[in-house]
Amino acid sequence: MFLKMDTYYLQPNQEASIALYNGTFTASENTIDRNRMIDVSLVGNGKRKAVDTTQWIEKDLATILNFTTGEEGTWVAGVSTRARNIELEAEAFNEYLDHDGVIDMLEWRKQNDAMDEDAVEKYSKHVKTIFQVGEKTSSDWDAELGYPIEFVPLSNPYDARKGDQLKVKLLRDAKPLSNQLVYVGSEHSHSHDHDHDEDSGDDHQHNEGTQLTTDGNGVVAMELTEEGIWYLRTIHMTLSEEEGLTHESNWATLTFEVGHGHSHADGHSHVMGGFIYWVVGILLLAIILVWLRMNSRKKS
Repeated sequence: MFLKMDTYYLQPNQEASIALYNGTFTASENTIDRNRMIDVSLVGNGKRKAVDTTQWIEKDLATILNFTTGEEGTWVAGVSTRARNIELEAEAFNEYLDHDGVIDMLEWRKQNDAMDEDAVEKYSKHVKTIFQVGEKTSSDWDAELGYPIEFVPLSNPYDARKGDQLKVKLLRDAKPLSNQLVYVGSEHSHSHDHDHDEDSGDDHQHNEGTQLTTDGNGVVAMELTEEGIWYLRTIHMTLSEEEGLTHESNWATLTFEVGHGHSHADGHSHVMGGFIYWVVGILLLAIILVWLRMNSRKKS
């Protein structure tokens, strides 16, 4: 599940929309019922605002949030869903772990002779996006929404440029989650992941993003090798002791854009442009001084 926008660079007080994709990074396979949304929040200018369910519409299998931006600054939007249970036979469960990159749990099943065991999994999804309104960045980019699992960058993505490294922290119950698999990709990596809601089917390809692992502080460092829309995704799965369940998973994603439409992403060109104007100004001044001196000599 991902929160996606046509552009993550907006103008103040502009009508805009965010699409909630339930399926893959490139396509939504089904819409989300409003009663599944435990929390929908917009954070900007130091304030967190709950979003009314009437602001959502459905279009082309995606769930669309229509809203009006506020003042300039870096904004965060988040959606947290209610947990659901799903039963999967052993083979289907193993395939889902492989396709979605939950290879730590798949390896555990192999090492503990559990590959033939069926599963009853409780899962929920918690997704965020960060977007920029106007030119002026603000400190809301690191807002923690209190979700069971969530990504929080350690610096503002809208101060980053192509070629930079961005560090992002993963929290589980508000604490750093170490040694957790995270997949990082961009709109150009053609990633595919699997959503195992009732009508999503199970014929999905493995995610093609770069595989990283959080360090002891729950942090991954992603290389921003190109401009465009980027994402992080993870599925934290554990064995469950709850009656009737075998596993519990919490899914998290974060999306943002790098480099398009914002002066911070083009700071070098602004500096170079200022330098060129400065040099040209000096040359013009020198030419004027020479011309005045020559005219003065002619008159004398």
